[in-house]
Amino acid sequence: MVVAPPNPVRSEKPEPIELPVIDLSADRSEVSKLIVKACEQYGFFKAVHHGVSDDVIAAMEEEGLGFFTKPVCEKQRAGPAGPFGYGIKSIGFNGDSGEVEYLLLHTNPSSISQLSHTISDDPKKFSSAVSGYIEAVKRLACEILDLMAEGLGVHDPSLLSNMIRDVDSDSMFRLNRYPPSSFHTPPPPHRATTEIGFGEHTDPQMLTILRSNDVGGLQICVAGGTWVPVTPDPTAFCINVGDVLQAMTNGRFMSVRHRALTNGFKYRMSMAYFGAPPPRAWLSVPPELVTPHRPLLYRPFNWAEYKKASYSLRLGDSRLQLFLK
Repeated sequence: MVVAPPNPVRSEKPEPIELPVIDLSADRSEVSKLIVKACEQYGFFKAVHHGVSDDVIAAMEEEGLGFFTKPVCEKQRAGPAGPFGYGIKSIGFNGDSGEVEYLLLHTNPSSISQLSHTISDDPKKFSSAVSGYIEAVKRLACEILDLMAEGLGVHDPSLLSNMIRDVDSDSMFRLNRYPPSSFHTPPPPHRATTEIGFGEHTDPQMLTILRSNDVGGLQICVAGGTWVPVTPDPTAFCINVGDVLQAMTNGRFMSVRHRALTNGFKYRMSMAYFGAPPPRAWLSVPPELVTPHRPLLYRPFNWAEYKKASYSLRLGDSRLQLFLK
């Protein structure tokens, strides 16, 4: 992993990237093909007509903003994150840092209920909003994983989704709030003056379901190592492939490096669901995805093994290469 540099990032403004926008209400076979293509080419796509209600989203956003606008001394009651709870600037245990404050929660309802007493003045309301949101995006994640399996020609279309449906799933939910840039005057039009909110990394889990307000900041690393911004879209969910899914698709899907920058003079809040398998789940490439032209790339492993290796590294350090066959 990479420590955020103490100095701002100053670079020519790159052109925003327009990720594939996939209408999940369209013909299923066509949607399945489009998702596979997007995951092979970009590792990211945007999903619309996703079935998550506006009320569920609004309730979660209200609770998130309500927490982040509290005085620091009150927010710190929910921290320090170890790993769950409230954190600010310090990311993880390996010295990574960024201009971000966050809440990290396990998706287990009892864990959410217990931690909500340190987060909210109305723990039941907070717990209800979080659990409702997680349940909705979990259904979305399962549907997307089923569509992926179908598009890949995997014999059991629920092979991937069953891992996050499992009662022992190690999925997590994270609320991030990025402050405005600390600069008091805007940069020249042809320059971008920003600070690292969350340093470059790949997500170690299976897939991420991300939503943010209408404020830019997300960037992905494309061919040649160029960082390009993703146009924000509050009507869509941004879906990205995680390391586990890259391994289980035998490298067909890409777990792409991404990062978050602070954005001018506006706060940015994002909500990320990280779908993960149970710790002891055996993760191996389905036989349909191993061919003479695409031999097996990764040895079988379990999530506990991969998570331990992942957490021992810093943000930008490569992890999957440790599991090459």
